[in-house]
Amino acid sequence: MTEIDLSKYKHDHSFGQDAKRSGESRTLIVIVITAVMMVVEISTGIAFGSMALLADGMHMASHALALGINYFAYIYARRHAHDPRFSFGTGKVNALGGFSGAILLAIFAIMMAWESVERLISPTEIAFNSAIIVAIIGLVVNGGSVFILGGDHHHDHGDGHNHSHGHSHSHDDHDHSAHEHHHHHDHNLRSAYLHVLADALTSVTAIIALLAAKYFGWIWMDPFMGIVGSLLVAKWSIGLLKQTSRTLLDHQAPEEVVNSVRHKIEEDGHSHITDLHVWSIGTNQFGVILTVASKSPLAAEDYRARLDLNQFPHTTVEIVPI
Repeated sequence: MTEIDLSKYKHDHSFGQDAKRSGESRTLIVIVITAVMMVVEISTGIAFGSMALLADGMHMASHALALGINYFAYIYARRHAHDPRFSFGTGKVNALGGFSGAILLAIFAIMMAWESVERLISPTEIAFNSAIIVAIIGLVVNGGSVFILGGDHHHDHGDGHNHSHGHSHSHDDHDHSAHEHHHHHDHNLRSAYLHVLADALTSVTAIIALLAAKYFGWIWMDPFMGIVGSLLVAKWSIGLLKQTSRTLLDHQAPEEVVNSVRHKIEEDGHSHITDLHVWSIGTNQFGVILTVASKSPLAAEDYRARLDLNQFPHTTVEIVPI
């Protein structure tokens, strides 16, 4: 019996997750900086009696934790990118990390709000000068973190592996393309950038509260700003929960993405999609399963070629002649 060489038909599902991204190193640097400043602000907030300063420290703690989870997700996704147990690669590891971080953020928000209300009811003495100095230092540190994560417009390079599967009634048609170097947005890095930017804004509110309390006697401003800080954390956690849960539950891709697939497949006028599934499998990458009904159907690879393989690296096409 003649041995058949099937090597050219084989492929993996790493989708570029095996490539180290520049965001990893910068995220680690910001984690260290944020963690150090977090400890300083929380300890001095307790020592000086400033709820706004404590809230700012807790806010930094929440983001340090979130950034830590993201950094771990970077490493885990890269090291397990070729693990066959992950059917569509490790792109969802980042979403899982973000979901876990969002739950912890919600807990932080509740703790901050509770403590702020207690301070509002029972005010404590504040060492204004020391607290203001620490808050200003926190603002400088956060500003530096924004600069570190804000470089190169949040773009990153990765090795994308593109392939698809075409299915018809008579046979399965598989296409395997080589690794291709492509350029795309690193949404994890973008998310980290927005987190430290929020930290900087929270530092500003802490400074405003302390100055108002010192010079105008508005002691209530300090716990009030603590409540404002808790609301900011709560809002961010809710938004992150919504985003990551959609990915984890294989929510249908955004309408514009789904419509673009439909438009490109049906552009010839005689091909009609009767079933379409588009879901996220990684950063700016989507899996596609579709059924095409046509009186003059094309080959599966012809339909696949109409889609951008960088954006849709895993496409399965079922053809139904009518």
